[in-house]
Amino acid sequence: MISDEQLQQMIFQGESLTVEFKSDRRRISDREIYEEVVAMANASGGTILIGVEDNGKVTGSQARHDRTTDPIKLQSAIFNNTVPNINTRVQVISMDAGPVIAIQVDSYPEPCATMAGTALKRVIGPDGKPQSLPFYPRDQRSRRTDLGLLVFSAQEMDDLTFNALDPLEFERLRQMVSNLRGDRALLELSDQELAQALRLVETHGNRLVPNVAGALLLGRPNALRKTIPTHQVNFQVLDPVGDVRVNDLLDGPLLKVIQDIENRFAARNEERETLVGMLRLPIPDYSAIGFREAVNNALLHRDYSRLGAVYVQWYPDHLLITNPGGLPVGITPDNILVHEPKPRNPRLAEAFRRIGLVEQTGRGVDKIFMGQLRYGRPAPDYSRSDPEGVRVVLRGGEASLDFAAFVFEQDQAGKILQLDDLLVLNLLFIERRIDLGRTIHLIQKGESQARAVLERLHERGLIEGRGEKRGRIYILSSALYQRFKMRTEYIRARGFDLPQMEQMALEYLHKHGRISRSDIAGLCKINEDQAYRLLRKLIEKHPQIQSRGAGKNTHYIWIE
Repeated sequence: MISDEQLQQMIFQGESLTVEFKSDRRRISDREIYEEVVAMANASGGTILIGVEDNGKVTGSQARHDRTTDPIKLQSAIFNNTVPNINTRVQVISMDAGPVIAIQVDSYPEPCATMAGTALKRVIGPDGKPQSLPFYPRDQRSRRTDLGLLVFSAQEMDDLTFNALDPLEFERLRQMVSNLRGDRALLELSDQELAQALRLVETHGNRLVPNVAGALLLGRPNALRKTIPTHQVNFQVLDPVGDVRVNDLLDGPLLKVIQDIENRFAARNEERETLVGMLRLPIPDYSAIGFREAVNNALLHRDYSRLGAVYVQWYPDHLLITNPGGLPVGITPDNILVHEPKPRNPRLAEAFRRIGLVEQTGRGVDKIFMGQLRYGRPAPDYSRSDPEGVRVVLRGGEASLDFAAFVFEQDQAGKILQLDDLLVLNLLFIERRIDLGRTIHLIQKGESQARAVLERLHERGLIEGRGEKRGRIYILSSALYQRFKMRTEYIRARGFDLPQMEQMALEYLHKHGRISRSDIAGLCKINEDQAYRLLRKLIEKHPQIQSRGAGKNTHYIWIE
């Protein structure tokens, strides 16, 4: 249940996708309550607070049952007036300005409506604010697909016959299987057998009917435009001010679209070279493997029941790849590296794997990250994704030839760097410092795994630790800084040793007459806990240092 403190915190943070304020000055109707519950259940769930204004002011709720509000009766009314019946948790919380009714709603595993037939969904509107909008049948179909209740890519295309599949695309498929080292058993099959083996058609007696996956992969362009107009991909090139210089609409079957995109990518993806021993190592603007996986993911995981198109946008310093439909249920940017594969279109994913277009393990996201990290560029950024679309940014610009050469040397020496290793080394190369907490967040694993990664890199002489164990900071090793020709950067990253920090703090105190913990943290570039421990050491050595003030105003002076 919600405590008074939790309620106040929710109100302070304001409305969101999972928190709704409802004024009850004019006593909202039961119908409106049912509709808001349904909207929450059709999204991520959340809490409805009745008796709170949109601006967060508590004005109190009116009694719904004689002189009071009975939580059990309201819970029962919600249950009996929603389809399927929605269980909620209802409580009445006393506040100075009046009681607040809190209704907690869980995300429901199938689309919901009120008994009157109204279906709504909680979304973020165009103005960036949360609101409840109509939940149309097409949106419900997307919801069923997200929840795994409907395999959209396996749906039959009743308006199409086998002749709607293009023989030229069957040949393209065979060429891809051969070039990508896919399932070579497919090469011996006729067109009809090939379609059946990849489950791109449904069999009805002697008749083969294409399904959505079959039409998307092999369909003739005219048939695709009529039956699945959402299959389109836009390839755009933008200049530094955002003007579109190239705007190609690709609306053929997916296998052709993939080749068209790769051709456009290859024509623009420039390379530089660096020498590693006697070998010339090419360093591209973007990893071809990482880019291919990112595009294939967009095509595989997009919601084909939702209007919109996949966009591949080439900016001067980055690529942005966007597809309609959010990340699959349960996957977020914070767990995308460790969550098990969850394709939105499993029938399509199965065909992609057998053709050789994507990883058999379904872990193509690892290749996207590796493609960025091994050239010393920032990790792929999924932070702009939302329930309406997945957006991944691949940073380009000038790669580090030295970092790329170092990774190549490790591979050649049989000391292959794993993804977790590269995540840590790449961040240190770009941002200079990392601690255990940042490592846990970075590799998206637990504390023990993060410690193991740091210890492994330390044992290999690739990183070194600074400071005490509790607040230990890690930087690239001196040898790596020399390898990257960054000796002065190493001095800055290493910071100051304890005697230096003590001397700096004493000089500051004598010069300014007082010093605080935050002063020491900023001066010595350490955290507040480390600054506190440094102060303790100084006080032990110099009894003349005495504290004044309390709490945040605590500071230290020198008394002779």
